[in-house]
Amino acid sequence: MEFSQIGRRRLLAGFAATPLAAALAGASASAQARVRTQAHIVIAGSGAGGIAIANRLARGLEGARITIIDGREQHLYQPGWTLVAGGIWPMERAVLHNNSRYHPRGIEWVKDYVAEFDPTANTVVTRGGQRIRYDFLVVATGLQLNYKAIAGMDEAALGQNGLTSVYASPQSAASTWKLMDAFRRTGGRAVMTAAHTPMKCAGAPVKVTFLLDDRMREVGTRERAEISYHTGGAALFGVDVYHQDIGRRFERLGIAHHLQQRLTGIDIGARRATFTTFNAGQPTGQVNTIDYDFIHVVPPMSAPDAVRNSDLAWKEGPFAGGGWLEVNRETLQHRRFPNVFGIGDINGTPRGKTAATVKGGAPIVAGHLIRAIQNQAPDQKFNGYTSCPLITRVGSALLVEFDHDGNLVPTLPLIDPLQDSFFAWVMKVRLLKPAYIAVLRGRA
Repeated sequence: MEFSQIGRRRLLAGFAATPLAAALAGASASAQARVRTQAHIVIAGSGAGGIAIANRLARGLEGARITIIDGREQHLYQPGWTLVAGGIWPMERAVLHNNSRYHPRGIEWVKDYVAEFDPTANTVVTRGGQRIRYDFLVVATGLQLNYKAIAGMDEAALGQNGLTSVYASPQSAASTWKLMDAFRRTGGRAVMTAAHTPMKCAGAPVKVTFLLDDRMREVGTRERAEISYHTGGAALFGVDVYHQDIGRRFERLGIAHHLQQRLTGIDIGARRATFTTFNAGQPTGQVNTIDYDFIHVVPPMSAPDAVRNSDLAWKEGPFAGGGWLEVNRETLQHRRFPNVFGIGDINGTPRGKTAATVKGGAPIVAGHLIRAIQNQAPDQKFNGYTSCPLITRVGSALLVEFDHDGNLVPTLPLIDPLQDSFFAWVMKVRLLKPAYIAVLRGRA
């Protein structure tokens, strides 16, 4: 959809009245009295969720000892990786400063990774063997990419032989664009995939598919390509209205799509992918092998092994298989260990592995942890808000917003949640990164 300059100005004027605009301006809640405590709070992970919680706790508590455990020093803006993969951003725009730039003053940073959680002993053990006790724990580890679950897959081969994946790193996102740019000039068979497990930014595989189609149309070579989309899940998107909408869009664009087909094997040298068909989670015995010139691989995802193998993980139910953190979906407090909270991708909740979910969950977690320090019960309920500006082509996107139960929860009155728009594109490309940084600093 094209918009006049007047239309664009009206949309941007409407944006100025939204909660996101307040975030971009660095708005924060009115100051409250700080709670005095000598509690030791350990935060496992320094992605968006971990740092956002640290900043909120540093402002809300006086005298607390806050320790962040994470071996990664560079902060990565992962919502920008699809923009890199589509040739819209250079890779550098998706890489932020050292994590310490966003840490609050006075915290302790243990530059290592958690290898073991022992919630009964209120202790974590790092890979280097350091045992760290805590009074309260925030699990913000993110999730684990299981490329090795695909037979023959070699993450080191990304960027070669038509093999791409937007998820591995900013470098792999950049190599995705390099191979996409080469493919759109020659054409051939493109095989796009999505995993059957919960995924971070579950819209990313769809975005990359739409961008490949659009980039080929841009140079007039779309008729030279056969594009197919294979998801291991039972739907193209976890919210039914968008599953239906994406299916219709794929049909109009000539993109064949197949459900419950898991990428189970790949021969990188021969450029051949193997898919196994499942039904209700069980293999049907049907196996298909497809030759490709370009493939986008989305690995199965799970909780990191340190969480998965601990007593913090779900032991039964739909989230047990992935080892996800067992939290109450409304309070984000652990269901069996009340001094433990979860934030971000690690949580075993129905939906919500996006930066927008961190934005909604961070004040809930920080507020409930501070109340727990005072022996008070949680007083807020998180609805699982998840947002995904779903790119449909360069210059246009759908603003997808929904809750735990898949109900649409649009926040911008000017935007039709089922109509792609230039405004949603502007949000994705220009406005959300400053908002993300505001979330990191605990200001939004």
